[in-house]
Amino acid sequence: MCLIGFALEAHDDFVLLLAANRDEYYAREADPAAWWTDRGPAWGGRDRVAGGSWLAVDRNGRLAAVTNVREPGAAPGRRSRGELVARFVGAEVAIEDWAAKAAECGDDYSGFNLLLFDPAAQRPAFYVSNRHPQRVLEVPPGVHGLSNHLLDSDWPKVRSLRHRIAGALDDPHAPVDAVLLEALADRSQPPDEALPDTGIGLARERILAPAMIVAPGLGYGTRASTLVAIRRDGRIEAVERGWTPDGESVRIAADRRARFNAARRIRAR
Repeated sequence: MCLIGFALEAHDDFVLLLAANRDEYYAREADPAAWWTDRGPAWGGRDRVAGGSWLAVDRNGRLAAVTNVREPGAAPGRRSRGELVARFVGAEVAIEDWAAKAAECGDDYSGFNLLLFDPAAQRPAFYVSNRHPQRVLEVPPGVHGLSNHLLDSDWPKVRSLRHRIAGALDDPHAPVDAVLLEALADRSQPPDEALPDTGIGLARERILAPAMIVAPGLGYGTRASTLVAIRRDGRIEAVERGWTPDGESVRIAADRRARFNAARRIRAR
């Protein structure tokens, strides 16, 4: 994933509402979201190259999502960051213990940001990053955003997605799925003065600045947009919208959905 926005314990109906885009080279083979058959009962996309995932949720409502940290020229890690997601969902280890374990082996990976959620836990959300000085942080309630820097870094697309999530929650008549899928498909370009300087040059910063990246010339772009809603009554709803290149643009490949009830009771607010 390269853009994630989420509302944690910020609404009467939702324990968690998450919207995310996965940006990747078009040539890297991946399976769209589905129920896994070779691991625990989890739903999400799978990377065919290394076998991990960028976002997945299991039958208990445990969810993990990962982004890389933009580090031009950095050496690749020994292990794939996607395994952090695949190993968390379906695990029986307490979320805080699993976060600590992931931080301990952080040097095995290229720079990463890992979000962990367990709606049945007393401490339901943690952020782990091998580029943050503290490595593990408990995530407080509220609306948060993440891209290829640290949690809640003030990048334009992070700020915009947080604003769109907050607006959708504040409007009782808003069709949340439609509003957030539209936000994830936003290709508007921020002004140059608002862009971060991550060492890749202004031309590349412009390409990577929108919520949805479309760069067929680079063979790269947003491959999937995912929404996950975990409700207080235990209902879990997820949708992944796949994108495929179409000339100089992209088109929707397919929408895949999952609806189920959490196998464990959601913790009271």
